[in-house]
Amino acid sequence: MKACTALTKWLAALDAERLTILLEERGLPRAAEDRRITTLPELAEYLLTDESVSHGLMAGTAGELELLVSIAALALERHGPAALGAQDAPRYPWQQRPPVAPVEPAERLVPERDVLAWFEPGEERRQAERTLARLRERALLLPAAKGRLALPPLLHVRAAGFDGFGRPADRLLTTAYNAPEAKRIAATLFGEGAARTRDQAQDLITALLADPVRVRALVAGAPARARELLDHLVPGPPLLRTHCFVSRYGAQYAAADSKYVFRDGGSGDEGTDWLAARGLLIPIGLDLVELPYEVARALRDEDAPPSPRLEPEPLTATAPLPPGWEGEAGTAAAAAVWRAELVLRALAAQPVAIRKAGGIAVRDTRRLAKASGADEADTRLWLDLAANAGLAAPRDEEPAPAARGRRNAKAVQPSARLLPSDRYDAWAAAPAAGKLLPLLAAWAVVPEVLSHWPDPDETPVALISPNDEDAVTLRTGVLRALATLPSGHGLTGEARGYAELLVLATWFQPLLRGHLAEDGTGELAVADELLDRLAATLQEAALLGVVAHGALTPVGHALCRLLEAGAAHHYPAVPGAGADPACRGSEGLGEDLSLRPTLARAVTALREALYDSLPEPSGTACFQSDLTATVTGAPTPALADLLSGVGDIESEGHAVVWRITAATVRRALDSGWSADELLDRLAAVSESGTPLPQPLAYTVKDTARTHGQLKVVRSACCIRSDDPGLIAEVAQARGLAGLRLRRIAPTVLISTAPPEETLTVLRAAGYAPTQETETGATVLDRAPTDRAPARPPTLDQAHPPYGEAVRGVPASARTMAAALRPGG
Repeated sequence: MKACTALTKWLAALDAERLTILLEERGLPRAAEDRRITTLPELAEYLLTDESVSHGLMAGTAGELELLVSIAALALERHGPAALGAQDAPRYPWQQRPPVAPVEPAERLVPERDVLAWFEPGEERRQAERTLARLRERALLLPAAKGRLALPPLLHVRAAGFDGFGRPADRLLTTAYNAPEAKRIAATLFGEGAARTRDQAQDLITALLADPVRVRALVAGAPARARELLDHLVPGPPLLRTHCFVSRYGAQYAAADSKYVFRDGGSGDEGTDWLAARGLLIPIGLDLVELPYEVARALRDEDAPPSPRLEPEPLTATAPLPPGWEGEAGTAAAAAVWRAELVLRALAAQPVAIRKAGGIAVRDTRRLAKASGADEADTRLWLDLAANAGLAAPRDEEPAPAARGRRNAKAVQPSARLLPSDRYDAWAAAPAAGKLLPLLAAWAVVPEVLSHWPDPDETPVALISPNDEDAVTLRTGVLRALATLPSGHGLTGEARGYAELLVLATWFQPLLRGHLAEDGTGELAVADELLDRLAATLQEAALLGVVAHGALTPVGHALCRLLEAGAAHHYPAVPGAGADPACRGSEGLGEDLSLRPTLARAVTALREALYDSLPEPSGTACFQSDLTATVTGAPTPALADLLSGVGDIESEGHAVVWRITAATVRRALDSGWSADELLDRLAAVSESGTPLPQPLAYTVKDTARTHGQLKVVRSACCIRSDDPGLIAEVAQARGLAGLRLRRIAPTVLISTAPPEETLTVLRAAGYAPTQETETGATVLDRAPTDRAPARPPTLDQAHPPYGEAVRGVPASARTMAAALRPGG
């Protein structure tokens, strides 16, 4: 049965979930571009293309790729080289080559037992069987008769190159030589007059090279230098720089389809000239020759079976983990939630403008950092994660009304502001684990190392547009590499540990290999830029509680499984970000995930790992005589609101410390609490029911005694007090001259400034006024509750340019799978 037909039948037997996973791995429907795929035969045909197979190969591990390459080498040995590959295609449209029949995998099968024989019986062979099963599920091993293995065409075409072989001699001779050179080689091998035509000469040469016995006999009589060159070329790669040949058009010029002639006087190297004269080296470019496939095959020692490595080399730069390291990781994760909440609270209190050029102005980021007590770099991280998780969203301001009589005036474009989204309030009231889930899910899939700013001449800004194609690949490789560490050990932070980690990450994510280079010893060298991005990735992971002491935490293992489930395929949609933060288990995951069981299980596992790892938030505080309140771990939302209302955060870490002062108590009184109510609420959250320290009680009562003696009357505007002396003092205060106060009664002043400005100036001068309505009721100071609508794309809408409204192409792999399945 033809491979395409067999693959179509196999696809028809897949359920919706398995078909969706396969399509997502191959990048469909986006990767198909303008190709319309509406039936299973069309899908099978596409999956066999070189582009699709290459996509699938890069989604696996280096071990899977090495096994496929070894199987391809076995097929090469059994069936010979495949048809022309892409590298042999004409370079220009006017260059014609005879059509080449496509490679048919069904004609190049290899026995599965021969492949399994490479592995020792027991666990090693079972591991090979599991790997072969995974490759079948990913359509990198095609459906075939039982006990047979079929490879996609690309692997057959590239098999010689994978195994270090050159191209067949017949192909190289046809491309390189005209008749005189072919006859010259035949004369060297068989004597003058052995061939009367070019075709006869080439037939004689290829027949000799195709006979391993004759090739080995020929090489046995070669000079020592020629045998030395062959020792270098036979294992591969099969290319050598030499001066044996020149183009027929001249020594310095070679056209796309040039033929070559022997250089007069030779190259100056006896071994190279001897090999070239006998067709054992054939020119493929100026000063570049290739060893034909048949020569290397005849001279290789093939007694030893292939030994593909299915498991990576273990990390060696490790150290034992300290006792209680998992608890430290949980504390770090709880602290991360707390810091993110402080930043979003500051954003809720005062939203920030989004620059026309994108991002948030540095001064606004610094203001949020100061208001939340967070580091500026961390503040940028929380803002970016919140925006990607749908907890913060931009909203355009309403345009100002047109000015009267100015019809032709250019309208001022409204700016956008970043606000907490309509998801924020439910998120803020949720447990710590529910709060961290969307932030972690966003960090896993966002295509950017957010805390890495590669250009030292640019100032980092928050709310960037992620566009780093390698960020998720690096993150996934690093997490999977750390997951291989033995229990109780973590990676050391030294340079050797980082280099090992990157090499192992490359084993799991072969796409990263482009960032590595071989040094003079053949070892892989790591670029400094990649090391910087690795360090930033690990710092972010430690901040979020994913990594601790160089080891993956339980939360980190769950996050790694979420990435392995394909979460990153859906960005800018973030699987898990829309889950109800107050739910546990598989509840409240949302409709998106209900249609994707594999992702739903991964999100559920991550959620439960968070609940297991994060300590319960603390509902009590330890009040000290120095007017501080300390909360060990993360506080509950209610406790955080209370202490932030009556104090300012002084320090954070494994504990959060608030500093209570007369000014912060005045702020609490301004919001409507009385002194007795404030003291009662503080006493209710005192650790172990301990009475409040006397200095704290005195501070609250003394501040309350003078609070509200001045009354700002809502008008524009009046200041009143029952104390005529205080009114006289305020009227004469130099610092209040800007209010242009006027005394209209012993207990009343009027101001030209509005009430809000008057309140601000009086407080700055050291007074403690409150605001009243016209009826005498106190106006409470409350934070704004402006929210922006969260409109993140669903998992099916994550790539709108390829949606159903454009060219009728399915919007996602799931909708494509539903359309392709029989009866779907």
